[in-house]
Amino acid sequence: MLDFTFHVPTRIVFGAGRLEELGRLPLPGVKPLVVVGAGGSMRRHGHLDRVLALLRQNGCEPMLFERVRPNPSLVHVDEGACVARANGCDFIVGLGGGSPIDAAKAIALAAANGGSYWDYIQSGTGGRRTPQHPALPVVAIPTTAGTGTEADPWTVVTRDETQEKIGWGNDSTYPVLSIVDPALTVTVPPRITAMTGMDAFFHAVEAYLSLSRQPSSDLLALEAVSLLAQFLPQAVRQGDSVEVRSMVSWASTAAGLCESLSSCIAHHSMEHALSAYHPDLPHGAGLVMLSLPFFEVMARVQPKRCADLAATMGMPLHGLPPAQQGMAFVEGLRLLIRAVGLDDLRLADHGITAAEIPALAKNARETMGALFPLTPVDLRPEDVEAIFARALAGPTA
Repeated sequence: MLDFTFHVPTRIVFGAGRLEELGRLPLPGVKPLVVVGAGGSMRRHGHLDRVLALLRQNGCEPMLFERVRPNPSLVHVDEGACVARANGCDFIVGLGGGSPIDAAKAIALAAANGGSYWDYIQSGTGGRRTPQHPALPVVAIPTTAGTGTEADPWTVVTRDETQEKIGWGNDSTYPVLSIVDPALTVTVPPRITAMTGMDAFFHAVEAYLSLSRQPSSDLLALEAVSLLAQFLPQAVRQGDSVEVRSMVSWASTAAGLCESLSSCIAHHSMEHALSAYHPDLPHGAGLVMLSLPFFEVMARVQPKRCADLAATMGMPLHGLPPAQQGMAFVEGLRLLIRAVGLDDLRLADHGITAAEIPALAKNARETMGALFPLTPVDLRPEDVEAIFARALAGPTA
């Protein structure tokens, strides 16, 4: 029996060259705080200057917050919220990859409600308070294709002192406007293109397997999986092709819509634990390194759904018994990881050790435990530890 809610309030403006419309589209205020990463890539590639000029052209007086790191930290979110409040900013612009846009959403919520953003986190050591006010409006401008955060309400923020990386959001943290201009992604290096694209791939796959799935998320998930299987290896090899980048950008946005209509599953919970303990670990890399042992488990319990994913990736299924059809998805995943050049990733190279595994498994369940009931198998603590152990042993073990 069908039973679902469809709610995606974000206006998405998609297409190469459409960033220019920022200079004339209706905006939710006149004094934005523009949130970007601390690495300087938005300045180096000219994206920041273009956005600031377009905002001024549209009658705005933008301020800049340039402190966000990959895997954004609570310290910088709270600092950004203080800047927004102190300067009377009336909306927030997130420019860059998933980290600055996630930080922009979190800053928007904290700025409107006071206190620390962590006061409103609903798991782990979060304060579990209910925000009294909606977040300030958010405008999202992604320059990578991976997180899909331009199409969902979720923020992912790390509290360093407790090693917690937690996703949260509410209806007010959906961007009111997202401008997805694939031409902005041509400056992304091949390895980052691969890692962010695999993040989008896993969003779609997990949404398709999630117990919270619905008809619309199924359609979008299969679309994203099909496009990424075909075009992500091309984007890694031909990064200057706007046509190829457009396909990958749409797949990322489609997978982000899946995050609004369905949900990730415990694969993401486990990666959040990894990068909470090791903040320099790129999220997409962590997902890739966990993926083969994790989805081997999923293929055994969801063979029909995994067979759908395998067929969507172009894997041959004819003549295979049903159980092996599900495992064909795992083989397709292995081939895709190789095709995008990420088959050299190893957890040990990022400092992860066997001694950490019990703590990582505990962290995954305590901080992002809400994703476990949406996973199509009851993963007990020992099951989670076993997946971590197999991932640490490497893909040939």
